[in-house]
Amino acid sequence: MQLQTDLSSLKKGERVDHFLMIRRSELKQTKTNKSFVSLELGDKSASLPANLWDNFHSILSELVVGAVVHVEGLIEEYQNAPQIKIENVRLPKPSENMSAEFFLPKSKRNLDEMKNEFKSFIAEIENSNLKKLLTSLFDDNKFEKFSKAPAGKQWHHGYLHGLLEHTLEIIKICKLMATFHKEINHDLLVAGAMLHDYGKIDELVFDSAFDYSDKGKLLGHIVLASLRVNEAINEIPDFPEELTQQLLHLILSHQGKLENASPVVPRTLEAIALYHADELSAQTNAYKSAIISDVNAQSDWTKYISLISTQLYKKEVNNQ
Repeated sequence: MQLQTDLSSLKKGERVDHFLMIRRSELKQTKTNKSFVSLELGDKSASLPANLWDNFHSILSELVVGAVVHVEGLIEEYQNAPQIKIENVRLPKPSENMSAEFFLPKSKRNLDEMKNEFKSFIAEIENSNLKKLLTSLFDDNKFEKFSKAPAGKQWHHGYLHGLLEHTLEIIKICKLMATFHKEINHDLLVAGAMLHDYGKIDELVFDSAFDYSDKGKLLGHIVLASLRVNEAINEIPDFPEELTQQLLHLILSHQGKLENASPVVPRTLEAIALYHADELSAQTNAYKSAIISDVNAQSDWTKYISLISTQLYKKEVNNQ
C-alpha cells in the first residue's frame, strides 16, 4: 500500500489522488430523473461525501460498502462542508494489493498494553464463579475478536480496538466508584463492566467498513450479550442464581433508560454506577472525536451536530 496524505488534512481546492473505502453507496435520481451514485468515501482519518455523475454503470455493481476504489478529483465545499468532486474513479489493480484494514481507524492506545491491562483486571477478581465465567468468555479466540472490535459504528470509540479501550475506561471508573462506596460489590461491578457490551462482537461487522450484522439489527447488543453470558453461566456447575440475576441485570440495564433500548432501568447500586460510567466514557469520547475531526477550521465552534442538537466549543484553554 503506497503512502498517501490523510484525507482529513486536505483543504478546499487541493487534489485528491487516493485509494479510499466506500462507507456508503446509494443509487439516486435528480428531480430531472438523472441517475447518480451518492457516496461516502474515507480513509482511517476521515470520511467525506461525493457524487458520481457519469460513466459509472460499468462498475456500479462493484461500488458496494467496504470496497476500495481509487479516486481522482478535488476537495470542494457544499453548504459550508467539504466534499469530494470526483473526476475519475476506478477499481484497484490486483498488483496494488489493497487491504481493507488500512482504511479503518484504530485506537491510538497500544493494543498489547490494553490486552495486558484487561487480563490483569480479570486476575484481580476474587469471586470464583465470576472468575470462571470471565475466563471462559475471554478465552484466547473470543478475546481476540473482542479486542479487535469497535465499540460502535460511528458515534463513540468507533475504531478498531475501540471496544477494548471503552471497556477499560469503564472498568477504571467503576473501580474508583467502588472505593468511594464500600457497599458496592466490586467483583460484580467489574464483571458487569467487562461484559456490558460483549454482544457488540456479534452486533457489528468490522472486517471492512463498520456496519451492523443481521443478528445485530434483529436483536441488538444488549440481548446478544445476555444470551452469550447466560449460556456460559449454564456451563458452570452450581453458579449461584442470585449472582446470575444481578449480573444479567447489569447488562440489561446499562443504557439506563427504556427509551435508550435498555429492557429494564438500573435497580441496584452496581447497575446505576455502571450506567453512569458507560455514559461518561462514551459521551466524552464522542465529543472529543467530534471536536478533533471537525473540518470547520475558521471557527472556534464545530458544525451543528444533529445527534446532540448543538455545536461544540473547541478553542483550547491556555493553562499558563
